[in-house]
Amino acid sequence: MMFKHWPPLNVLRGFEAAARLGSFHQAAQELHLTQSAISQQIRSLEELLGQPLFHRQGRSVALTDAGQDLLATTQNVLLQLAVGIQRLEQYRKPNQLVLNTTTALARLWLLPRLADFHRQHPEIDLWLFTSDEAPNMAEQTIDLALRSDIEAQAECSHRTLLADRLLPVATPAVLTQPAAERTTLHGERELDWHHWTLKGGEDLQLRTQGLNFSDPGLLQDAASAGLGVALVSELLSRPARQQGLLLPLSVHRVAGPRWSLLVHQESESSPQCRAFCHWLEQQFAEATIAMDEEATL
Repeated sequence: MMFKHWPPLNVLRGFEAAARLGSFHQAAQELHLTQSAISQQIRSLEELLGQPLFHRQGRSVALTDAGQDLLATTQNVLLQLAVGIQRLEQYRKPNQLVLNTTTALARLWLLPRLADFHRQHPEIDLWLFTSDEAPNMAEQTIDLALRSDIEAQAECSHRTLLADRLLPVATPAVLTQPAAERTTLHGERELDWHHWTLKGGEDLQLRTQGLNFSDPGLLQDAASAGLGVALVSELLSRPARQQGLLLPLSVHRVAGPRWSLLVHQESESSPQCRAFCHWLEQQFAEATIAMDEEATL
């Protein structure tokens, strides 16, 4: 049965209190209303439903079977509403900063550095929001985005932090295999081997067939697990190469993604946004120096 008019929330709250306490008088006291107001709410609800919800017994009341049924439903709805409203508190933290980035950059590069940022700025509630697609800053509640697939957007500042390079890598065990027997791991866009060839990368005698990955992080994980040869980001693969998990197949590097920062103009003046941007620029400056030093070796 569908109603044209649903009972107001205050009527349901009055019914729930009266049913739980077994008294219109006590319900009125709890809700800071008069007893006549509670009685009127119950009568209007019974008229709407077309059946009695209480047995009146002098000053006390008892639920009918219909009232018992409605009480369970009402308490469940009110509980869900209370939990939902309480959950909204996370969206109005005064020091919250929402950063959008890719899963690969977050896991392979940003996450290992977040302890340093949190140590310097423990008062900032950083919310890391990862997505496959670049966000629309005008439609989403995002303070800043750090990605390789973002362009300038209205009401946002945009700047490139690092021009990445790409290199072919594999585990030491894979490198002991004959080139013709190595499995080729394919990525998308610039991580596809066609990009390596078009940008002047040497012929590594790789087979066309192999395994394919849409996520750059999984592509690098596959290479680290010894599944084959992959074209990866110099920035994101540096820790794995430093640990000896991945070794380059070539001294050559080709142009890769450009990691950029997009900051909404309503956020860039906030202390937490300024602090994070300053920290982030320092991290990328150090990464650029490390990459340049590695290139001269």
